[in-house]
Amino acid sequence: MGPKHEISEVMKADRKIIHVDMDAFFASVEQRDFPELRGRPVAVGGSSNRGVVAAASYEARKFGVHSAMASAIAARKCPGLIFVPSRFDVYRQVSRQLREIFQRYTPLIEPLSLDEAYLDVTDPLIEGLSATAIARAIRADIKNETGLTTSAGVSFNKFLAKVGSDHQKPDGLTVIRPREALVFIASLPVEKIHGVGPVTAKKMHAEGLRTGADLRMLDEDDLVRRFGKSGSYYYRICRGEDDRPVRTSRGRKSLGAERTFEQNLTDLDAMMERLTDIIERVSNRLQESQLAGHSVTLKIKTADFQVTTRQTTSDNPVFRKEDILEIVRLLLHQAPAPPTKPVRLLGVSLSNLRSASAAPLPEQLKLDLNQSM
Repeated sequence: MGPKHEISEVMKADRKIIHVDMDAFFASVEQRDFPELRGRPVAVGGSSNRGVVAAASYEARKFGVHSAMASAIAARKCPGLIFVPSRFDVYRQVSRQLREIFQRYTPLIEPLSLDEAYLDVTDPLIEGLSATAIARAIRADIKNETGLTTSAGVSFNKFLAKVGSDHQKPDGLTVIRPREALVFIASLPVEKIHGVGPVTAKKMHAEGLRTGADLRMLDEDDLVRRFGKSGSYYYRICRGEDDRPVRTSRGRKSLGAERTFEQNLTDLDAMMERLTDIIERVSNRLQESQLAGHSVTLKIKTADFQVTTRQTTSDNPVFRKEDILEIVRLLLHQAPAPPTKPVRLLGVSLSNLRSASAAPLPEQLKLDLNQSM
């Protein structure tokens, strides 16, 4: 194997990274709390014709049910599928337990979601433990204290740690050492490479590229020519190169919520009533995260599936329900005009986020109403 395929110095092979990913998190919490659901196909989310699956148990996944699938399709794929409503307050509580467990071993934690995180254990809080031993201890702590299983990947960079956590799901542990990395990547199907979506994977297959080894046969210019800017990423990843650090403070770009309705809405008062509930969820999440936002966006999807977003930015960041509600009311009624078609979905999000503790009390808001498709 020539120097082209050797482990790059930029990879910092002495780093020790763990990626922890809970197994079917929302569905597993429901099966834990309700014994009658154990061993049965479960979907967390709405059971209505317009509902969407938020999470599926492994029993449901065997039938092809997965998150973001329309509930009506999921029900057809899996006869006997049990729909349960989401309980985000419970999921967030479990997530806090996970964070407390991680903090026993390292302060370098990068949460990706409620159930997933990177940990840098190069210099752990408990001396003498290897990264593999720490991963085993974390998985045992999670099982003992939450009753849930998790999968983990251990390696010298983020990419390989994440690939490892998915390699033996559920309840698996995969360790990828520097000397094993290139062989592991060579046999990895392209659709298992983080950052390669279904559309790109299909294009790669059409061009005869099915594994990491196939990608490694191409130079960077060729990959860029075929796949655009992402080609440079594929060039590095198929050689095991990823020098991204574990960041303890990841700047969140936005926070929001949306809802699809059983019946299309045509009355503005009814829309505001639904928006009030959505805004309350958003405001609660902002306050839990101690965040405030300068930009408020209203998303409207009409019955013909046309999506319009209306956005305004204020000088002062907002997080309180009352302030967001007033801004959204203006966006709905005045920017540039109320919706004229029946509405099937409404959503509200805040962006340009900052710490709420640093946000001044709102004064008269200065709004610049914008609309985009």
